Amino acid sequence: MAIICIETSTVVCSVATAEKNIITFEHSSCDGPSHAALLGVFVEEALKDIAARGLTVEAVAVSAGPGSYTGLRIGVSTAKGLCFGLNVPLLAIPTLEILSNKVITNVDSGEGKSDAKPLYCPMLDARRMEVYSAIYDDTLYNVRETRAEIITEDSFASYLKDREMVFFGNGSEKCKAVITSPNARFIDNIHPCAVDMAPLAVKALAENRTVDVAYFEPFYLKDFIATVPKNKITTFKKS
Repeated sequence: MAIICIETSTVVCSVATAEKNIITFEHSSCDGPSHAALLGVFVEEALKDIAARGLTVEAVAVSAGPGSYTGLRIGVSTAKGLCFGLNVPLLAIPTLEILSNKVITNVDSGEGKSDAKPLYCPMLDARRMEVYSAIYDDTLYNVRETRAEIITEDSFASYLKDREMVFFGNGSEKCKAVITSPNARFIDNIHPCAVDMAPLAVKALAENRTVDVAYFEPFYLKDFIATVPKNKITTFKKS
């Protein structure tokens, strides 16, 4: 039995399959927001790999947000289509938890500058000085819920006072000049990927934490605002 994992919340488009806690397939692209063209191809490759191994699909897991509105819509709609077609359950994994799992498991040693263990703050860019963020400890316990917030020099001050905080994700780069506490540490080039979702999906399925395929919606956190590219705006001259 295998779980298909889909992650499309940022510019990275990725698909992975997991048999228990073993990654059996992975394909990703960091070339930009081309999810509509790539995701179907990656999923087809994953299904062929599953069939070649003599396995069957047990569930589909998708990155639940927050993140790119368009990316999340593409990922969730594809995941729902697979669930309906294969008659399997849907798992929704929070995007910021996926990011944190990646750092805690593969990047950070967990040894802070003080006796207290570090806290982990994943950040996704939400334009200007706003980010989507949450706070986790090294067990992935959610210390502070996900929120959209404008970053100032006072952000996270109460946490940074007593222990180290590790900031990462594509929203953290712009915060380096603002969050200047000596207890703040930044890790660059961390993106959510399907392979980092896999162990979380395996655990979610074991605990029967599925969501309703028909009614599940991504965690957008903010309303979608459509914009018109400047080169598409028509101007009229007075006669």
